Amino acid sequence: MASDQVRPHFSSFHAQAERELLQLILQSEASYPWNPADPGAEAYFAELEQEVAASWSSAELAAQGQALSSQLEQLWATVLPTATIQETAAQSLSADLFGQFAAQVPKSLLDKIVGRANQIIATNLSLADQLVQCVQELLPEWGEDDLQVLARPFAYAMRGAETEMLEAALRSVRCAAWTELSGIEQARLSLAIARYAIAQLPHSSIPE
Repeated sequence: MASDQVRPHFSSFHAQAERELLQLILQSEASYPWNPADPGAEAYFAELEQEVAASWSSAELAAQGQALSSQLEQLWATVLPTATIQETAAQSLSADLFGQFAAQVPKSLLDKIVGRANQIIATNLSLADQLVQCVQELLPEWGEDDLQVLARPFAYAMRGAETEMLEAALRSVRCAAWTELSGIEQARLSLAIARYAIAQLPHSSIPE
């Protein structure tokens, strides 16, 4: 008998739930403007922004926005192939160097130095050997042993001082076109650019 008394109540509750669900589906106004082009969408979003502004301070919104941006960057880094990251960094570095040395070093030579640096930064070569590999093709008249001698000061210099070394190399050469520089000036400038490129490219591991 108790079971018979419960069934009508359950049936009534079920019917009421169905009516409320039907009313929700058929209601004239949507609870959320799925089409941003609708006339009422602008007012809805304006009201939503006011609610957010009232609930969050500017500092809290800035902190949350920065945290979200950081998370998105981390996710993007996991999706973007490493090769693409390397290639993008190399292109950016080439443009940066060209802006500094356009008057002295042809862009094709800068691109070769950066491209070679991008290829060898993951090798087990010593930093001096990496520098020589970056510039050897550009300086065919120089022997490898001679380039090694010139590369040592750049290889053994304090890490983090690449910009200073680059500026020092610029001061040590004449402000002239590449073809007018002496062989020693070309070599010093090329090695300084290679040292800077290796330091600036991502995921570079510089062996001692």
